[in-house]
Amino acid sequence: MKSTKKIAVIGAGAAGMMAAGVALAEGAQVTLFEHSDRPMKKLRITGKGRCNLTNDCSVADFLGNVLSNPRFLYTALSLFTPDDTKALFEALGVPLKTERGNRVFPVSDKAADVAEALLRFAKGAVFCHERVRKILVEDGKVAGILADKEYAFDAVILATGGASYPQTGSDGSGHRLATALGHTVTPLRPSLVPLSSPSPDCAAMQGLSLKNVGFRLVSKENGKTLYEDFGEMMFTHFGLTGPMVLSSTAHLPSPNFSKIEAVIDMKPALDEKTLDRRLLSDFEKYCNRNFSHALSDLLPAKMIPVVIKRTGIPPEKKVNLITKEERRTVLQVIKGFRIPLSGFRPIAEAIVTAGGISVKEINPKNMMSRLVENLFFAGEVMDVDAYTGGFNLQIAFSTGHLAGSVAAQNG
Repeated sequence: MKSTKKIAVIGAGAAGMMAAGVALAEGAQVTLFEHSDRPMKKLRITGKGRCNLTNDCSVADFLGNVLSNPRFLYTALSLFTPDDTKALFEALGVPLKTERGNRVFPVSDKAADVAEALLRFAKGAVFCHERVRKILVEDGKVAGILADKEYAFDAVILATGGASYPQTGSDGSGHRLATALGHTVTPLRPSLVPLSSPSPDCAAMQGLSLKNVGFRLVSKENGKTLYEDFGEMMFTHFGLTGPMVLSSTAHLPSPNFSKIEAVIDMKPALDEKTLDRRLLSDFEKYCNRNFSHALSDLLPAKMIPVVIKRTGIPPEKKVNLITKEERRTVLQVIKGFRIPLSGFRPIAEAIVTAGGISVKEINPKNMMSRLVENLFFAGEVMDVDAYTGGFNLQIAFSTGHLAGSVAAQNG
């Protein structure tokens, strides 16, 4: 039997749009409250505008990439899997492709195509550009919401996102609405966020992207590796960013940055003996040139002056005069390029907010509040987050799908 429920979805992001579309398909009347001027602002810029919308893996592998409360997501992910996400978007007219690391993108490489598909999926919802001030509750049940005026609803789905990218509408308002109803919000912190460095070398190499390099976070006290990866990164005026850097921050819940440094291996495919032979070969090739010209075959041009400065070898020194010990120093700088760290960039720059509404107060089988009947949650507003690779958007889709489906059912 088709639903006759009137449902409010607060937040027109990925989770909210999915919830709205599913509830509409069940026959519910849906009103989408979005205080920003455009729905899905954050989704439109995700993945550098390409939108890595899911990860093509099993539910078990998926949960292995969830950092906060993976068991809580088991039901939602089992009921709406990455395969289901792919099938839905293909049916909505968005051809997909799978790239390295099982990352799924639209063939067009346009996040806007994903956003427009979700708008088609939620066609029939009434959009209301008002800021929700309060969720109204009577006798322990949702009664409606207070925005510019009072509205009566049978159910409310809170899908306002976290506190990252506030310019896109994710400004933490959902946490305030939930707290007012007695819900607990676990401490918020940035996750998948760039790292700041006090080193002027980062600014000197601003805009330089590195591919196929090794990246580690290392304790300066004992040399222990706290995180290790291989792939892409970039230097910026403030420090470091890129896929590996963003992923590394998810492993640092409460770091003391004075005791941590980043170490980059510029040539991870070459062991020290092989790299030494390569250096010898290049030095022979440029034997009559200045040292400043001897690394052009090995390193990006923007990095060479920084590496030379770190070796302590005068740039004008002739290559045929470089000693074995000096060559060893060059090798060590290339294999262990160290960057001091000073902190996370602000939470406003984070891709994901770690922390959120405590999942202890949410039923994982239906995404309903354990404190207020017919109040549902979806997406990043909850204390769930994962690595980069399409996992966080899939969490939004799966939890939004479950919340929308159950909210629309007649109780």
